[in-house]
This record gives sequence, structure tokens and C-alpha cells, in this order.
Amino acid sequence: MIHAYVEGIGCHAGERVRIKGWVSHLRSSGKIKFVVVRDGTGVVQCVLGPETDAGSFEAFDQLTQETSLVVTGTVREDRRAPGGYELLAENLEIVQRALPFPITPKEHGVAFLMENRHLWLRSSKQHSVIRIRAEVMRACRDYLDGRGFLEVDAPILTPSAAEGTTTLFETEYFGSKAYLSQSGQLYNEATCAAFGRVYCFGPTFRAEKSKTRRHLTEFWMLEPEIAFGTLDDVYDVAEGLVSSVVERILEKRKDDLLNLERDLAPLERVVAPFGRMSYAEARERLAEKGFDVPEGADLGGDEETELSRSFDKPVFIHSYPAKAKAFYMQPDAANPALALCADLIAPEGYGEIVGGSERIYDLALLEQRLVEFGLPREAFEWYLDLRRYGSAPHSGFGLGLERTVAWICGVKHIRETIPFPRLMYRVYP
Repeated sequence: MIHAYVEGIGCHAGERVRIKGWVSHLRSSGKIKFVVVRDGTGVVQCVLGPETDAGSFEAFDQLTQETSLVVTGTVREDRRAPGGYELLAENLEIVQRALPFPITPKEHGVAFLMENRHLWLRSSKQHSVIRIRAEVMRACRDYLDGRGFLEVDAPILTPSAAEGTTTLFETEYFGSKAYLSQSGQLYNEATCAAFGRVYCFGPTFRAEKSKTRRHLTEFWMLEPEIAFGTLDDVYDVAEGLVSSVVERILEKRKDDLLNLERDLAPLERVVAPFGRMSYAEARERLAEKGFDVPEGADLGGDEETELSRSFDKPVFIHSYPAKAKAFYMQPDAANPALALCADLIAPEGYGEIVGGSERIYDLALLEQRLVEFGLPREAFEWYLDLRRYGSAPHSGFGLGLERTVAWICGVKHIRETIPFPRLMYRVYP
């Protein structure tokens, strides 16, 4: 007997197969009964009729939503059925009868759904978001792997900050202090000096006391780094990557996007090259719209949202004030008060999804910046070594996975784009 998965059930038309899964919903029509079963790859309608044994009809009356079961039967094509195929059931075996499921078709509050996130993941729309997330991750790796980048893991426990000391999660480490990584970038700079083009892809942590729809305390970052790279390389790789990922989702996960009721037209416009705007131009535009951004201040979420509404595809904002950005960013030779950096702003109000720059490669300048930012030199001696032994210009960027998925899916809050979100006020379940 073949164990078939729903997503490939069409390959078994006319064959007897066994489906293992959970009850999605039930209905009956006279002597015919229907069990819609999900198995993680899709849903299929199982029909209990004349060919079904009597014990299975008795078992049907015991079924509840999310009851786990095994159904044996013959696959039949039926365009009216979900997915175009159904299973003519011969036998139905209950594995475990589920208690009344707490998430019902009625409206539930966000707090309730988050408290039951381990169960909410089973719902159709959450299922689509997480499948799209997985495809985005595959697409990112495929794009970079296909262009000669090597994936090299960065540590999660680190001795120092990468993005500033105010958002560090501190932990005791055998009598000393360690921190959860804010970024793999500093370690990428070491590995790119060994391998040329590298990336890491993993969880990062920011102790930001923020309750906005764009922030998590634990999120995933894709971080490429390019030896001898410039800001132009950041532009080229980032816009090529983002365009490729969106194209891949439209190709392979269109049904999931439609299930989420996502308007596809804005995604279809995401084709490189993207627009570019300086920080100074952005401030002028924002001032015209009533936003007062102090000179030298970074742009906030509201400002990014407003700017993104002026474009129908992502746009780079570049030449930020150096003092508003991280310590490692290379200053512009033409105006050292500005950093050679760029943020990629997603359209439709989703804000920054990519941040990148050229990196400081001069030892003396980097030492000076550590002092200016009040960072402990001893924790960065290994990082300074990279400027002592074969230093070279290099550049890179970080792409926030959850923000990117939120934009592609069109979901309102980033908490739905990761299986178990960690927020300032939530660490359960």
C-alpha cells in the first residue's frame, strides 16, 4: 500500500493509497459522508460511501476537528473537489480523537491567537505564510549559491556588540559576560577575507523596547559580505536577490499568495533596477508631507512608510549621516560626515528590508570609531586584526527575513511571519 502525500496525490489517480493526517472539517449528505483531511502538504476530500466498510461509518461519528487518522482508498479525479482529486475511502482508522479545538471559525483576539500560536499554525492562512517563508529562504540561498557565495555560519553567542550596546541581550558565560548576536556581519567580514564572497543566515537578537508591527526581539537575517566589494555591489546583489525572490514566490507559491488574498500586481512590478534617493532628498520629501526629521537623525518607521508610498517598487535611500549609522560604516571620501550606505525600503508601507554599506578597512579609522561609539576595544581586538593582516575594501548587507515575508505576503504584522514570535511582551509558547 502506497503512503501518498496530498500535494502529489494526482500522480496516483486510479490507485489505492493511504493518507495520514488530521481532520480539517466534516460534512454529510444522506448516506454519503465527507472528511476533509490535511496532511501538511495540502487538503483532500475523503468520501465515505458504498465502498466504505461499516466500521469506518461508525468511526465517522466519533471524528472531531484535528482528530488524527489514517484513510485508505482509491484516488479519483474530480474537478469539484479541493485540488481536483478526492479519495474514495475504504477504511478510516482513528489514531487519536482530538478534544474540542479551541480555535473556532468565530473571531478571536490577537492575544488569544498568540497564546495558542502552537495551534494557530494549523490554520490555512498561517500555513500559507510559513510555506512562503520557507520558499523565500530557499530562494535566497539558491540566488547566492548560484553566484559563488559560500554559506558560513556565524556564532550566536558573542563577546561584543555589532549594532550598538543599548539593544544587547546579556547572558552569564562561565564567569564572564556574553551576548546574543545582533548580527553575523562582523564574523562575515572575517570569513569573506578567507573565502571572498560569503553569507550567513540565522537568528539575531535585539533587545528593543518596541511594540511596532515591524519589530521582533528574535528574527532571522540573511547577511552577504563581499571582499573588495563597493556600495555598487550592495546595490547590484540586493536588488537582484530581492527581484529573484519575489519572482520565485510568484512562480511557486502563487496559490498561497491567493489564499492570503494578496494583490499580485504590486509584486509583479518588483523588477530590477530599483530607484535611488539620497537621505537629503528623503528629508525634503518628508518635510513637504509634514514630517520633521532633525538633521542627522535616522529615519523611523513612520517616515519609511510615507516614503514607500511614493514608489511602486522598492527604493534605495543612501548617504545617511555617519553618526546615525553603525560604527563600522565607511565614510564617503567626498563628504566624511556621510556614510557609504543604503537602506532598501519596500513599497506599500512595509519599510526597510535591507541595510548595507561599505565597511571601514583602515585600522586607525576603525580604532577611532570604537572610541567615538564608546565600545570596549578589548572585545574587538580580533575584529581589528582583520585590518592588520591583509585589509581590503569590502561591503555587505543584511536582509530581514520576517519583514521581507510580511511585505511579500501582505500581512499586517511581522509576528505572523515566524512560527513562534518573540516580542517584548511575549516569550510563550
